[in-house]
Amino acid sequence: MALYPGSEKETRIPVDVLDSAVLSIFQACGMNEAAARAVTRSLVDADTRGIHSHGVLRVPDYVKKLTEEGVDPKGEPRIVTDAAAALVVDGANNLGAVAMTFAMEKTIEHARDVNVAFAAVAGSNHAGTMELYTRMALEAGMIGLAGTNALPTMAPWGGRDKIVGINPLAVAIPGGKMGDFVLDIAFGQTAHGKIRVFAQKGEPIPPDWAFDAAGNPTIDAVAALDGLIRPIGGHKGVGLGMAVGMLSGLLSGGAYGLETGNMLDGPKPGVDSHFVMAINVAAFQDIDVVRTRVDGILRELRTSRPAEGNDRLYTPGEIEADLEVKFRREGIPLNDATLADILSMAEKVGADVSALSRITGPVA
Repeated sequence: MALYPGSEKETRIPVDVLDSAVLSIFQACGMNEAAARAVTRSLVDADTRGIHSHGVLRVPDYVKKLTEEGVDPKGEPRIVTDAAAALVVDGANNLGAVAMTFAMEKTIEHARDVNVAFAAVAGSNHAGTMELYTRMALEAGMIGLAGTNALPTMAPWGGRDKIVGINPLAVAIPGGKMGDFVLDIAFGQTAHGKIRVFAQKGEPIPPDWAFDAAGNPTIDAVAALDGLIRPIGGHKGVGLGMAVGMLSGLLSGGAYGLETGNMLDGPKPGVDSHFVMAINVAAFQDIDVVRTRVDGILRELRTSRPAEGNDRLYTPGEIEADLEVKFRREGIPLNDATLADILSMAEKVGADVSALSRITGPVA
């Protein structure tokens, strides 16, 4: 994950206040309460775990999708193919968190009966972090996987055309006292949303994240937004991104790559594709034994010797879990630009966010 600059100088917003404000905005856009809660949970959960690139920063984007760009706030996801372990879900052109929440709930139900279940999702839109849906499987004592297509922001290794998405993949494996293993990675060095956060703050990005439009390495966040994201591991990151994109698009009959849209014209509504998978651990091994073994694996890494310049080592998902505890206690740090956007969207759609505005006061 990215630890963003300047968080100590930002306004701390209690989780319940932020949750209530965002929920009100999406209900004012015409979503029913369950759908609005799914989307709100996706965004606020991301911020609560320090993943600000996929948090309430995206409220203006989502409101625009719902009110101007053809996304259907009343769309109801449905199963179009049910073959026991294999599901195909139509997201009904609602926001992706609605479809993915529905898909993982149904996948978990099926995995209880057939032990391993996979749902391919089409007809959807941006779905937020993938780790959220894998953590739903953890709550059922299962291993969760989730992946999605993203707008193309990478070129093939050695190429110049922006035709490959960073297409993230998340895996969650239940642990015990040491916590769970939760990995959520895209196959670029960063996500487009993370660069947006740095651009909002006027801060430089790390030198290995992106290229500018001319193909030169850049630390200028604004220039990077018009350029290319660098794939992780060179050709390996490109190949992995393609694989997740194909798992999302081909099995669901949904879009892949440029079929989803492009960074210049934006995403096409209702064509995103994703997938989720749930594995019933108890069908393979005793769940308590697996939890104990996961604890041992996590402990081994955390207690291994750090290289010079590092105080300690972290396992996947540990930093996010620690931040969730901290931010639920102290409030979520949000910058003025994000808060101003939320208040502006609330005014636009007629949502009551008075509890939030009492904390923020006027923001520019």
